[in-house]
Order: sequence, then C-alpha cells, then structure tokens
Amino acid sequence: MVSMRRNPTTPGGILREEFLVPLGITQKQLADHIGSDFKVINRTVNGKAQITPKMAIKLGAAFSTSPDFWLNAQKAVDIFTASREMKRLPKSLLKKVG
Repeated sequence: MVSMRRNPTTPGGILREEFLVPLGITQKQLADHIGSDFKVINRTVNGKAQITPKMAIKLGAAFSTSPDFWLNAQKAVDIFTASREMKRLPKSLLKKVG
C-alpha cells in the first residue's frame, strides 16, 4: 500500500482553481448553469460537501470532463482521510512468495 504524505486537493479546490477562476465563472453562474443550489456549489468549493455521483455527472457535462474525474478526486480525499483516522491495519492474509 502506498501512503500519501500530503492531503490531496479536494474536488472543490480543483473546481475553483482549475475551472471557475481561469474561466471567470462565479459559483452562482455555475449553480444556475447546472441546475444546482448555490449553497451546494459553495460548500463543495469550500471543502464542506463531497462530490456525489449526480454532481459528478453535472460537472462532467459542464466542463467536458468525465464524471470519474470528479469521483476519483473525491475518492482520493476520502481514502486519505480514512487512512489518517485508522490506528492500525491488519496484516496481510496472503503469504509472501519467495
């Protein structure tokens, strides 16, 4: 298992820094465009809401990316967070070959 040393960028951070800011789009404009509540976009951008499959589909359509792009970013954050919360991992059940 490979451990990450730094906290991965949140999907909201990616949304803000790679899409909204460079394209000059406000959170309100995005919310209106994809048919979402502004509060949901704002919480996502501020790292307080996770990307759901439905939101991933909407963002993928709006920015010509795949829904997997957004879900993988969320998964990276989730795995990092979970790994930091776990105190001890079980040993592998597979015997080492060699």
